[in-house]
Amino acid sequence: MIRSHKYSALFSLLIAVMVSQPTSASALETSAGTMRIEKVASGFSGAWSLGFLPDGSLLVTEKEGTLRKLGKSGQSVVTGLPEIHVEGQGGLLDVLVPRDFAQTRELFLTHSVRQGRGAGTALSRGVLSPDGSRLTDVRKIFEMAPGSSGGQHFGSRLVEGPRGHLFMTMGERGDRPSAQDLSRHNGSVIRLNRDGSVPSDNPFVGVNGAQPEIWSYGHRNPQGAALDGSGQLWINEHGARGGDEVNRVRKGANYGWPVIAYGRHYSGFKIGEGREKQGMEQPVHYWDPSIAPSGMTFYNGSASAWRGDAFVGSLKFDYIARLSGSPLREVEQIKAPETGRVRDVRTGPDGALWFISENDGAIYRIVK
Repeated sequence: MIRSHKYSALFSLLIAVMVSQPTSASALETSAGTMRIEKVASGFSGAWSLGFLPDGSLLVTEKEGTLRKLGKSGQSVVTGLPEIHVEGQGGLLDVLVPRDFAQTRELFLTHSVRQGRGAGTALSRGVLSPDGSRLTDVRKIFEMAPGSSGGQHFGSRLVEGPRGHLFMTMGERGDRPSAQDLSRHNGSVIRLNRDGSVPSDNPFVGVNGAQPEIWSYGHRNPQGAALDGSGQLWINEHGARGGDEVNRVRKGANYGWPVIAYGRHYSGFKIGEGREKQGMEQPVHYWDPSIAPSGMTFYNGSASAWRGDAFVGSLKFDYIARLSGSPLREVEQIKAPETGRVRDVRTGPDGALWFISENDGAIYRIVK
């Protein structure tokens, strides 16, 4: 989101310093005309998420447990992070810079934690020091219960809602039936207050045996989440063999996994009861074969032909999907040598489309 002219101008000035030499830019033909892909930074290992700070600097999480800060003086490592358990797909995942960061200097991080002999996804908050070198007053404000074994399907994306609530996605940790069990956080989108407490209007508050943080359930492994221009929450999630989904998230809704799905098990066998069942939501869009979606943004940047459209990274087929229309449908594949295993996609304060390439260990932006 372009938060203010001052913020955008400051960010653009810093980018002019950070972006590599002109030889790092390449032309890209798109539906919005000829664009440029510019390399902003490289040398990352397992980069997972981007966060834009009001002073024009950039935060980057690496799954192995490092938070990096990029600014006019170069790269530095932010210290003071919460305890992070790195296992399989788990580690340091998303970073959220809230809208009031300039006043509070609060940051939010999703990450995995050890839970007995298993592990789960957690949410921590901290305050970034004035010089940006460390987190202080770090507290874990949520962790999934009761946890699961194995190293897969941690999620996890974090979105600040229109009224300041925190939405957080969690995978079912490879324990398929748990996504239908309201006594567990597995396979859910949760909604929290900023301090980790439960909003009184969450749908399962007061429901016997249900986890009150749950906002929606029946998800497999959501690794992309974003608000559209109206403030509506959307997610994308990995299917199995086919059946990756884009879902419009509704309060209290059941999205069906593993009872219904548009894919099949990796063995080739049918999943659950089919593609539809009363009381379970249908995806707005699905991919078959799977593209392995990760990251999501609703674009409101400088390319007018793209405004309002959703962009989703593909880990499997090395492109960025543009989705448009009502209902949303994939209408364009933005593919270039730089779009290898796209892990995160964001609209920057400068109006550019930013993304992380896992293959290159690099951060790029697409600009006019």
